[in-house]
Amino acid sequence: MNVLAIETATPACAVGVRTAAGVEVTRVVDDGRRHTEALTGAMKDLLEEVGLTPREIERVVVDRGPGLFTGLRVGIATAIAFSQALGCELVGVTSLEMLAGGAFSSGVRGTLVACVDGRRREVFAQSFLLDSDVVALDEARVSTAREIVADWEGKGAPVTFTGDGVERYRSEFVAPSFATIFDQVVPSVHAGLVLGASRSPEDVVSPLYLREADAVANFTTRGRQ
Repeated sequence: MNVLAIETATPACAVGVRTAAGVEVTRVVDDGRRHTEALTGAMKDLLEEVGLTPREIERVVVDRGPGLFTGLRVGIATAIAFSQALGCELVGVTSLEMLAGGAFSSGVRGTLVACVDGRRREVFAQSFLLDSDVVALDEARVSTAREIVADWEGKGAPVTFTGDGVERYRSEFVAPSFATIFDQVVPSVHAGLVLGASRSPEDVVSPLYLREADAVANFTTRGRQ
């Protein structure tokens, strides 16, 4: 199966393609939040590089969040438009699953907490067990670095932290002796391709925001003053 993956949940924008022949190419194409400008051109270039036309893509996989509000909208809208225009299947995966899958494919094992930077001094987090496969241990949630570290201090068990949320608040995550950091800022497009190829197609992919957009929150706050 020829699969295209789109990642726009973080300040970076990334794409990947895996062909039916087993050729895989992934690329981070921008780190300046210019998702709209970067994404379409990157998709075109990547397809040309692997020798596929858009109509030969059988499935498009998109990161549905949590992550940056605007980036998610760009990625999901592009994936839906691509799917509808060309008649290919559509699958959504989460940024936290992709981070966990990226760590797993790099050899990380044990308990892992994936964290995407949520701004406002918060992170979007989810815990996973990496053993023979990747298994979610809880639901994605909004938290802070301090709360996550305190929770794992209470458990007294070793854990690995990963994601751009960990990088943003690295001083807090690196302090505990029981913790290891796996450096991974962009959710793994390779993991997105693997996850997306194994799941059933969806009629609709909805963004996983976990909270309202910053602009809406700021407007609501001002309105209450």
